[in-house]
Amino acid sequence: MSVLQAVILGIVQGLTEFIPVSSTAHLILVESLMGLNLEADAVLAFNVLIQLGTALALIVYFWSDWWAIARALAGGLAARQPWRDADSRLGWLLVVATIPGAVLGLLLKKPVEQLHQNAAWVAVILMAAALLLFAAERVGARARSLTTLKWLDALLIGSAQAIAVIPGVSRSAATISMGLVRNFERPAAARFSFLMSAPILLAAGLYEARDLLKLPNLNAYLAPLAVGFVVAAVVGFLAIRWLLAYLSTRSLNAFGWYRIAAGAFFLVVVFLSGR
Repeated sequence: MSVLQAVILGIVQGLTEFIPVSSTAHLILVESLMGLNLEADAVLAFNVLIQLGTALALIVYFWSDWWAIARALAGGLAARQPWRDADSRLGWLLVVATIPGAVLGLLLKKPVEQLHQNAAWVAVILMAAALLLFAAERVGARARSLTTLKWLDALLIGSAQAIAVIPGVSRSAATISMGLVRNFERPAAARFSFLMSAPILLAAGLYEARDLLKLPNLNAYLAPLAVGFVVAAVVGFLAIRWLLAYLSTRSLNAFGWYRIAAGAFFLVVVFLSGR
């Protein structure tokens, strides 16, 4: 993998991790089109580790939120009133929402890795998951703020995050869609989705780092990995800011139509290239 290829993949990761079009699908399909000749374990580890760049973008962008939540959690535990204010409640509900994705992510790791090797199936899933966005826009009332978040909301949105381990579904598409189904406003659904995804992105990156360290030619990946990490972090930060502003006035439907068009395009190219 060249540095230029790492830059391209970092841009793809940063743009598509938070925009509901599936970063995993785009990485797999772009890597296929680029003809990267790498070990499967190396490709998967690189994909997950550059997610650490987008995790850093989340931490930086929502730094004030994380600080307020951490202080509220610590203060609530010290006062033996863990549920005493909005920030502490949000912190505990983020914990609840993270559990389904963490558990199912580990259970489905091996079966899902096989899908990573089939670009055609990923393109099909990319198109099919557009239905999530269309359905959420049609069903949701978009009337609730994050201050009304309950245990059931967190559990359902967290469960939606769990199905996003399937390449092509998209973590943000699944969780924002579930937030809309639970009648949250679009920016509120996106905000909770982003906050909730940070622990999963960090955990996944650290977990895959073990496999990367076992590669015999690790030194060959260090420069591309560093470049991909930085590019994904910068582009991811900008994508978060843009999407929150976009969703304050517009729907998810445009992303659904994009998924259909992109999936069809990738499917044709994959078949024509014989990959």
